[in-house]
Amino acid sequence: MPEYHTPFDTADGRMESFVTHPDGAGPFAPVILYMDVPGIREELRDFARRISSQGYLCVLPDLYYREGRVRFDLSKGEEELKRMFAVGSKLTNAMVLTDTRGILDYLAELPAATGRTGVVGYCMSGQFVISAAGTFPQRICATAALYGTRMVTDKDDSPHKLVPSIQGEVYLGFAEQDHYVEDFVIPELSKALDANNISYELVVHPGTDHGFCFPQRPTYVETEAEAAWASMFAMFERQLGN
Repeated sequence: MPEYHTPFDTADGRMESFVTHPDGAGPFAPVILYMDVPGIREELRDFARRISSQGYLCVLPDLYYREGRVRFDLSKGEEELKRMFAVGSKLTNAMVLTDTRGILDYLAELPAATGRTGVVGYCMSGQFVISAAGTFPQRICATAALYGTRMVTDKDDSPHKLVPSIQGEVYLGFAEQDHYVEDFVIPELSKALDANNISYELVVHPGTDHGFCFPQRPTYVETEAEAAWASMFAMFERQLGN
Protein backbone atom coordinates (compact mmCIF):
# COMPACT_ATOMS: atom_id res chain seq x y z
CA MET A 1 0.00 0.00 0.00
CA PRO A 2 1.34 3.47 -0.82
CA GLU A 3 2.11 5.67 2.17
CA TYR A 4 3.62 9.11 2.47
CA HIS A 5 3.83 12.23 4.62
CA THR A 6 2.25 15.43 3.41
CA PRO A 7 1.60 18.84 4.98
CA PHE A 8 -1.87 20.37 5.03
CA ASP A 9 -2.36 24.11 5.09
CA THR A 10 -4.58 25.28 7.92
CA ALA A 11 -5.45 28.74 9.21
CA ASP A 12 -2.81 28.18 11.92
CA GLY A 13 0.06 26.86 9.78
CA ARG A 14 1.21 23.70 8.03
CA MET A 15 0.27 20.41 9.64
CA GLU A 16 2.22 17.29 8.73
CA SER A 17 0.09 14.19 8.16
CA PHE A 18 0.69 10.54 7.39
CA VAL A 19 -1.40 9.24 4.49
CA THR A 20 -1.87 5.68 3.30
CA HIS A 21 -4.28 4.06 0.86
CA PRO A 22 -4.77 0.81 -1.06
CA ASP A 23 -2.91 0.12 -4.27
CA GLY A 24 -4.39 1.70 -7.37
CA ALA A 25 -5.79 5.07 -8.35
CA GLY A 26 -9.03 4.83 -6.39
CA PRO A 27 -11.06 6.75 -5.63
CA PHE A 28 -11.19 5.59 -2.01
CA ALA A 29 -13.42 6.79 0.80
CA PRO A 30 -11.23 8.76 3.23
CA VAL A 31 -10.99 8.16 6.97
CA ILE A 32 -9.34 10.70 9.26
CA LEU A 33 -7.62 9.09 12.26
CA TYR A 34 -7.27 11.55 15.15
CA MET A 35 -4.44 10.78 17.53
CA ASP A 36 -4.70 10.14 21.24
CA VAL A 37 -2.72 12.21 23.75
CA PRO A 38 0.62 10.34 23.33
CA GLY A 39 0.67 11.69 19.79
CA ILE A 40 2.22 10.45 16.57
CA ARG A 41 4.09 7.14 16.81
CA GLU A 42 4.44 3.92 14.85
CA GLU A 43 1.51 2.32 16.71
CA LEU A 44 -0.84 4.94 15.24
CA ARG A 45 0.68 4.60 11.79
CA ASP A 46 -0.05 0.88 12.07
CA PHE A 47 -3.67 1.75 12.88
CA ALA A 48 -3.77 3.90 9.74
CA ARG A 49 -2.37 1.01 7.71
CA ARG A 50 -5.01 -1.32 9.09
CA ILE A 51 -7.76 1.11 8.09
CA SER A 52 -6.23 1.42 4.63
CA SER A 53 -6.06 -2.37 4.30
CA GLN A 54 -9.87 -2.38 4.44
CA GLY A 55 -10.08 -0.21 1.32
CA TYR A 56 -9.91 3.34 2.70
CA LEU A 57 -7.59 6.30 2.28
CA CYS A 58 -6.47 7.07 5.80
CA VAL A 59 -5.13 10.42 6.99
CA LEU A 60 -3.33 10.66 10.35
CA PRO A 61 -2.70 14.35 11.15
CA ASP A 62 -0.14 15.56 13.69
CA LEU A 63 -2.39 17.75 15.81
CA TYR A 64 0.55 18.99 17.89
CA TYR A 65 2.08 20.91 14.96
CA ARG A 66 1.48 24.26 16.68
CA GLU A 67 4.09 23.19 19.25
CA GLY A 68 6.58 22.04 16.62
CA ARG A 69 7.48 18.39 16.04
CA VAL A 70 6.43 16.89 19.37
CA ARG A 71 7.26 13.29 20.24
CA PHE A 72 7.12 11.65 23.66
CA ASP A 73 9.25 8.92 25.19
CA LEU A 74 7.09 7.66 28.04
CA SER A 75 9.84 5.33 29.21
CA LYS A 76 11.43 8.45 30.72
CA GLY A 77 8.87 8.42 33.50
CA GLU A 78 6.70 10.90 35.36
CA GLU A 79 8.18 14.13 33.98
CA GLU A 80 7.59 13.04 30.39
CA LEU A 81 4.04 12.00 31.30
CA LYS A 82 3.41 15.45 32.75
CA ARG A 83 4.81 17.07 29.61
CA MET A 84 2.51 14.92 27.47
CA PHE A 85 -0.62 15.95 29.35
CA ALA A 86 0.48 19.60 29.36
CA VAL A 87 0.84 19.62 25.58
CA GLY A 88 -2.39 17.69 25.06
CA SER A 89 -4.36 20.06 27.28
CA LYS A 90 -3.55 22.97 24.98
CA LEU A 91 -5.56 21.51 22.11
CA THR A 92 -9.10 22.86 21.82
CA ASN A 93 -12.10 21.83 19.78
CA ALA A 94 -11.78 25.06 17.80
CA MET A 95 -8.16 24.28 16.89
CA VAL A 96 -8.95 20.77 15.73
CA LEU A 97 -11.96 21.93 13.73
CA THR A 98 -9.63 24.36 11.96
CA ASP A 99 -7.32 21.42 11.24
CA THR A 100 -10.22 19.27 10.06
CA ARG A 101 -11.33 21.95 7.62
CA GLY A 102 -7.82 21.98 6.16
CA ILE A 103 -7.84 18.19 5.74
CA LEU A 104 -11.31 18.18 4.16
CA ASP A 105 -10.25 20.94 1.76
CA TYR A 106 -7.24 18.84 0.77
CA LEU A 107 -9.33 15.73 0.30
CA ALA A 108 -11.86 17.62 -1.83
CA GLU A 109 -9.09 18.30 -4.36
CA LEU A 110 -7.56 14.82 -4.21
CA PRO A 111 -8.58 12.58 -7.14
CA ALA A 112 -7.91 9.46 -5.05
CA ALA A 113 -10.55 10.44 -2.43
CA THR A 114 -14.33 10.40 -2.51
CA GLY A 115 -16.49 12.94 -0.70
CA ARG A 116 -18.03 10.73 2.01
CA THR A 117 -15.63 10.72 4.95
CA GLY A 118 -15.22 8.73 8.15
CA VAL A 119 -13.51 9.85 11.35
CA VAL A 120 -12.15 7.91 14.31
CA GLY A 121 -10.70 9.22 17.56
CA TYR A 122 -9.26 7.60 20.67
CA CYS A 123 -9.02 9.09 24.17
CA MET A 124 -8.74 12.90 23.93
CA SER A 125 -9.91 12.81 20.31
CA GLY A 126 -13.37 11.50 21.20
CA GLN A 127 -14.35 15.13 21.71
CA PHE A 128 -12.80 16.11 18.39
CA VAL A 129 -14.57 13.55 16.21
CA ILE A 130 -17.99 14.34 17.69
CA SER A 131 -17.32 18.05 17.17
CA ALA A 132 -16.17 17.42 13.59
CA ALA A 133 -19.23 15.31 12.76
CA GLY A 134 -21.51 18.07 14.01
CA THR A 135 -19.58 20.81 12.23
CA PHE A 136 -19.10 19.14 8.84
CA PRO A 137 -22.23 16.97 8.54
CA GLN A 138 -22.31 17.08 4.75
CA ARG A 139 -18.88 15.45 4.56
CA ILE A 140 -18.53 13.28 7.68
CA CYS A 141 -20.86 10.31 7.41
CA ALA A 142 -19.35 7.85 9.91
CA THR A 143 -17.92 8.71 13.34
CA ALA A 144 -16.16 6.36 15.76
CA ALA A 145 -15.01 7.37 19.24
CA LEU A 146 -13.19 4.90 21.50
CA TYR A 147 -13.16 5.69 25.23
CA GLY A 148 -13.42 9.34 24.26
CA THR A 149 -12.91 12.05 26.86
CA ARG A 150 -14.53 15.48 27.27
CA MET A 151 -17.40 14.66 24.95
CA VAL A 152 -19.85 16.10 27.49
CA THR A 153 -18.79 19.17 29.47
CA ASP A 154 -20.40 22.27 30.92
CA LYS A 155 -18.56 24.53 28.46
CA ASP A 156 -20.10 26.34 25.51
CA ASP A 157 -18.08 24.20 23.08
CA SER A 158 -19.12 20.86 24.58
CA PRO A 159 -19.19 18.36 21.69
CA HIS A 160 -22.54 16.87 22.72
CA LYS A 161 -24.18 20.22 21.90
CA LEU A 162 -23.35 19.60 18.24
CA VAL A 163 -25.12 16.25 18.14
CA PRO A 164 -28.30 17.78 16.60
CA SER A 165 -26.28 18.65 13.49
CA ILE A 166 -24.87 15.15 12.94
CA GLN A 167 -26.30 13.46 9.85
CA GLY A 168 -24.25 10.27 9.69
CA GLU A 169 -23.84 7.18 11.86
CA VAL A 170 -21.95 7.03 15.16
CA TYR A 171 -20.16 4.22 16.99
CA LEU A 172 -19.13 4.81 20.62
CA GLY A 173 -16.98 2.28 22.43
CA PHE A 174 -16.35 2.79 26.14
CA ALA A 175 -14.24 0.94 28.68
CA GLU A 176 -16.04 -0.73 31.57
CA GLN A 177 -13.67 1.00 34.01
CA ASP A 178 -12.40 4.43 33.00
CA HIS A 179 -11.43 7.16 35.44
CA TYR A 180 -10.98 9.58 32.52
CA VAL A 181 -14.69 9.40 31.56
CA GLU A 182 -17.18 10.77 34.08
CA ASP A 183 -20.29 8.80 35.02
CA PHE A 184 -22.61 11.36 33.41
CA VAL A 185 -21.03 11.14 29.94
CA ILE A 186 -22.75 8.01 28.63
CA PRO A 187 -26.26 8.98 29.85
CA GLU A 188 -26.00 12.55 28.55
CA LEU A 189 -24.51 11.55 25.21
CA SER A 190 -27.10 8.82 24.75
CA LYS A 191 -29.86 11.28 25.60
CA ALA A 192 -28.64 13.74 22.96
CA LEU A 193 -28.28 11.04 20.31
CA ASP A 194 -31.73 9.60 21.04
CA ALA A 195 -33.41 13.02 21.09
CA ASN A 196 -32.07 13.76 17.62
CA ASN A 197 -32.76 10.34 16.09
CA ILE A 198 -29.09 9.73 15.32
CA SER A 199 -28.25 6.23 14.15
CA TYR A 200 -25.68 4.98 16.66
CA GLU A 201 -24.19 2.01 18.49
CA LEU A 202 -22.91 2.47 22.03
CA VAL A 203 -20.94 -0.38 23.57
CA VAL A 204 -19.42 -0.64 27.05
CA HIS A 205 -16.73 -3.24 26.46
CA PRO A 206 -16.64 -5.71 29.37
CA GLY A 207 -13.48 -6.32 31.33
CA THR A 208 -11.71 -3.26 29.94
CA ASP A 209 -10.02 -0.09 31.15
CA HIS A 210 -8.97 3.08 29.35
CA GLY A 211 -6.61 2.34 26.46
CA PHE A 212 -7.82 -1.20 25.82
CA CYS A 213 -7.51 -0.83 22.02
CA PHE A 214 -3.75 -0.27 21.93
CA PRO A 215 -1.56 -3.41 21.83
CA GLN A 216 1.38 -1.66 23.49
CA ARG A 217 -0.63 -0.61 26.55
CA PRO A 218 -0.84 -2.79 29.67
CA THR A 219 -4.63 -2.36 29.50
CA TYR A 220 -4.86 -3.96 26.04
CA VAL A 221 -7.69 -6.51 25.72
CA GLU A 222 -7.42 -8.21 22.35
CA THR A 223 -10.96 -9.62 22.16
CA GLU A 224 -12.59 -6.27 22.90
CA ALA A 225 -10.16 -4.32 20.73
CA GLU A 226 -11.02 -6.60 17.82
CA ALA A 227 -14.74 -6.20 18.57
CA ALA A 228 -14.25 -2.42 18.39
CA TRP A 229 -12.48 -2.71 15.03
CA ALA A 230 -15.29 -4.93 13.74
CA SER A 231 -18.00 -2.48 14.77
CA MET A 232 -16.14 0.44 13.28
CA PHE A 233 -15.44 -1.28 9.97
CA ALA A 234 -19.05 -2.47 9.71
CA MET A 235 -20.19 1.14 10.10
CA PHE A 236 -17.67 2.35 7.53
CA GLU A 237 -18.88 -0.25 5.06
CA ARG A 238 -22.50 0.81 5.57
CA GLN A 239 -21.80 4.52 5.27
CA LEU A 240 -18.71 4.77 3.07
CA GLY A 241 -18.48 1.53 1.15
CA ASN A 242 -15.00 0.33 0.25
